Amino acid sequence: MNYYELLFTTITTEDYQQDLLIAALGEIGFDTFEELDLGFKAYIPVDDFDQQVLDEALEPYREMFTFSYEVTLIPQKNWNEVWESNFEPIQIGDQVFVRATFHEAKPEFPYEIVIDPKMAFGTGHHQTTAMVMQLMLENDFAGKKVLDMGCGTGILAILAAKLGAADLTAIDYDPVCYESTIENAALNHVNNIKAICGSKEVIPAEQYDIILANINRNILLDQMDSYARVLKPGGEIYFSGFYESPDLDIITEEARKYDLKYITHKKDKDWVAAKFVL
Repeated sequence: MNYYELLFTTITTEDYQQDLLIAALGEIGFDTFEELDLGFKAYIPVDDFDQQVLDEALEPYREMFTFSYEVTLIPQKNWNEVWESNFEPIQIGDQVFVRATFHEAKPEFPYEIVIDPKMAFGTGHHQTTAMVMQLMLENDFAGKKVLDMGCGTGILAILAAKLGAADLTAIDYDPVCYESTIENAALNHVNNIKAICGSKEVIPAEQYDIILANINRNILLDQMDSYARVLKPGGEIYFSGFYESPDLDIITEEARKYDLKYITHKKDKDWVAAKFVL
């Protein structure tokens, strides 16, 4: 799969303005982002790119602040080089260490996750992934049955397994993410993750104790009824991939329709990860 890389540069120093652009791009198919000192890079599969859709998504922000971008084609054979050149290990507090296969291990961390950096989204570098992981560390996964929607690299499902989850299903519509989840589970010696390629229509007709859904606001709104149908009474759901304002209120209002109750949320640069309970 070939990708387009869009390099955005701005003259603003306001983080929220850059985040507005990233959120808008996320809603039209851009699935990977790299923040830079002066701007950011955004990636989208070539087959999903539509210049008119991009122009329409960016138009509301052109009067708000100044920005520009350049487009570069990245062939599939170069994608791993892009990831490897930009992938740095991260840590979640003193509990989780996320690294690539070419980084040294740090056995002093209770939970180490090895991610082979391919084009699948979800290395833990984005605030939304990191915040969901923080919420997971604060809650009990031992013996639980878990569904990870929009699993990307499988990083959240892998952490859930390391936290003691007994049975895990990881779903993503992107075949690369599906394959990446299988490979990364093996790298981490996790053998209880069932990966499925698809969207809400492939969710098994089973009941789950916990659902992880780090995608984006519009997809969460569209799929929430599917999540509620397979969540056990008293079950927990962790939503992320959206902003505190106005998205959290919109998500909370939709959740009420399915008796999902807001419990708490974490915030980082206006990005949010929130916990709900059925």
